[in-house]
Amino acid sequence: MTTLNRDEYTLATAEWSSCVSDFTAIEKLIPTNYIFEMPKEQLDWIRENNQYKDFCTEVGIYNDKLILIFCPLDDKGQRKAMSAYAFSTLGPLDGTLTLQEKQEYTIVKNSVLSSDLRRVDNDESMILPVTDRPIMSQDKAVAAIELWRTEGMDWFYLECTEFEGVRVFKRFYVPSADLCLDKPGLLQIKCSFGLKYNDIYQRMLVTLIFISFNQLLENNGSSQTISNTYDWSQPCPPICRI
Repeated sequence: MTTLNRDEYTLATAEWSSCVSDFTAIEKLIPTNYIFEMPKEQLDWIRENNQYKDFCTEVGIYNDKLILIFCPLDDKGQRKAMSAYAFSTLGPLDGTLTLQEKQEYTIVKNSVLSSDLRRVDNDESMILPVTDRPIMSQDKAVAAIELWRTEGMDWFYLECTEFEGVRVFKRFYVPSADLCLDKPGLLQIKCSFGLKYNDIYQRMLVTLIFISFNQLLENNGSSQTISNTYDWSQPCPPICRI
């Protein structure tokens, strides 16, 4: 597992902070078709060290590459001082990326027989699936990723030239449970940037979209929608808690 010591972590985050207003530098750092990969050992490390309902991912630059640094939080939601920080490097996707959404329906059939056993009524109804949080509609996830790929650099250009980078993300808050960190069979998570319109802030915000890979994606209940796609990260800015 790749880690940074405390000094490397400080330098990496400071370098990104100094870069957020430089569109030319960002354009070289962030190909919009690149992703992050989080192997199981990183997910286990987060689970073992994080004590809060969220964990924090800091954005940094290390060896001239963009990285996500995983920063565990204590039970009060503050960053823990760690001797080492796990991180993931933005890189090209190896192979294809499958976003899966499975919906299960329950069909209810009713047949009514009279007292002399003649059928007097017959109907059939379908119970639509109930969404199990935390999931993201596959279509919405694909749309957000595609929008990032085609317009991500336009977003950066606007932020760098019009707002001098002050609104560019520096970290993301991710609810731990949303990544199903304790789900049996979880092999890894791949993470892509996405672009989504936020009604509250009335502008496009960058988000992180997580795609989990399990040995078997299934669900034991009925009338459920299950998915391997999660989108509950909150970018700072504008949402800054620590």
